[in-house]
Amino acid sequence: MSDSPTRLPLEWIAASLRRERTRAGLSLSELAKRAGIAKSTLSQLEGASGNPSVETLWALGVALGVPFSALVEPPTPSVQVIRAGEGPSVASEQANYVGTLLASSPPGARRDIYRITAEPGAARVSEPHIPGSVEHLIVGSGRVKAGPAGEEVELEPGDYMAYRGDVPHSYEALLPGTAFVLVMQHV
Repeated sequence: MSDSPTRLPLEWIAASLRRERTRAGLSLSELAKRAGIAKSTLSQLEGASGNPSVETLWALGVALGVPFSALVEPPTPSVQVIRAGEGPSVASEQANYVGTLLASSPPGARRDIYRITAEPGAARVSEPHIPGSVEHLIVGSGRVKAGPAGEEVELEPGDYMAYRGDVPHSYEALLPGTAFVLVMQHV
C-alpha cells in the first residue's frame, strides 16, 4: 500500500507523537490523562489513523512540553550529507572566493568547534551527548567513515555531514593524515 499525500502527514504526526512521548518517558495512559483525551484516541493517532484536530494536537504538545510544530512538521533526515562542490553557493565579485552555506545556526544554539586529526585503526566510538545535540563534520584531508551507529557514511575532503549527536556514533579514519572539523551543536 503506497502512501497517498493525505496519508503522509498522519504518519509524520504518529512518528512525532511516539518520539516525544518516549522522550518524555510517558505511557499512553499517562499522556492521554495529562492531555485530557481518551487513551484510544492517542493510540489511534500513534497508529497513524484517526483525524487529529488542532485542539487535540495542541493539548498533546502542552502535555509533552513541546511546541505544536514539533508534532506536525515533516521529519528531517537523521543524516545530511553535502558533497564537495554541492550546496547553495555565492561568489564574490572582488576575489576568487565562494561561500557555501552548510548549516545555519538555530536560535539559542551553542556550538563547540573542534579540529580532529586521526589515523587508520580502531574507530572512535562516542556515547550519546546531551539530548538535542547535532554534530556537523567537514573533512579537510584523508577519508573518514562517520555517523550514527548503522548509518555511517564515508566522506572525502570537502564533504560535509550533519547527524544527531544524542545517539551512539563513531568516527573512523580510512587514510593516513585524515583531518576534519567537528562542530558540536547543543540546544
